[in-house]
Amino acid sequence: MRVTQSMLSNNMLRNLSNSYNRMGKLQDQLSTQKKFTKPSDDPVSAMMGMNYRTDLNRIEQYTRNIGEVKNWVDSTDDALDKGILALQRIRELTVQANNGTLEGDQRKSIAEEIKQLKEHLQDIGDTQVGGQYIFNGQKTNVRPSESGVFDSGEINLEVFSGIKIQVNTSGEKLFGDMLGANGDIQQLVTKLENNESGIGDMLDTIDSNIDNFLSARAQIGAKQNRVDLMEDRLSQQEVFSTRILSDNEDIDVEKVIMELTTQESVHRAALSVGSRIIQPSLVDFLR
Repeated sequence: MRVTQSMLSNNMLRNLSNSYNRMGKLQDQLSTQKKFTKPSDDPVSAMMGMNYRTDLNRIEQYTRNIGEVKNWVDSTDDALDKGILALQRIRELTVQANNGTLEGDQRKSIAEEIKQLKEHLQDIGDTQVGGQYIFNGQKTNVRPSESGVFDSGEINLEVFSGIKIQVNTSGEKLFGDMLGANGDIQQLVTKLENNESGIGDMLDTIDSNIDNFLSARAQIGAKQNRVDLMEDRLSQQEVFSTRILSDNEDIDVEKVIMELTTQESVHRAALSVGSRIIQPSLVDFLR
């Protein structure tokens, strides 16, 4: 096949254009720190990157959910602790009032303190987190002390793929029989105000309420441990997914700089050879 001057020139120009494209791509990689700037540069890696980002977004959502779960369980734990202290004080007062030597006025004074403790327990039952009443089931916008009824619905948040944790504790089981108009504490107050007998019989009821709070707090403690484990697991997953995404998209800066330096040397050599390939003109001979 006969090789003409135009064929040599066209090949040279095409090769120079390709060289410019390669250098341009390497310069883009250095500027963006990414292996590709558009999906067409590397369709497979671009598709994998979308999947990795989806995983990271999901992990971020789970992490936010974990934070919300911690707010609920920590607030519940604190409320239960204060509730136990109040009930223990009520028990002490009940033991004191059961003393047969006390007069009616003295029992009424004890009744007044127990009333205050009852209101304190009502305030605990109205505990809020982010404007939501945590002991009123799914009716988080309703103040339990105003409605007089505690909802028993569950609130669950997903903290990992397919894993949900109940964030609320049933207020009905804790406060329902205790704080009503004819609840356990009110019965005790009535007995004290009327100087009735059988005050000692209320101790078992108070102990039962304390046991309910202690049991609920034990469950909260176990839940807190589980949340901590899930938080640690999510943290590890985030590190792992971030590293995979980085390996898929981020460049090795030293490697790209070396490739760019090499390509620049090749480009200069191509320009030098090309200058000899282009056919000299009559002016070149006249110099």
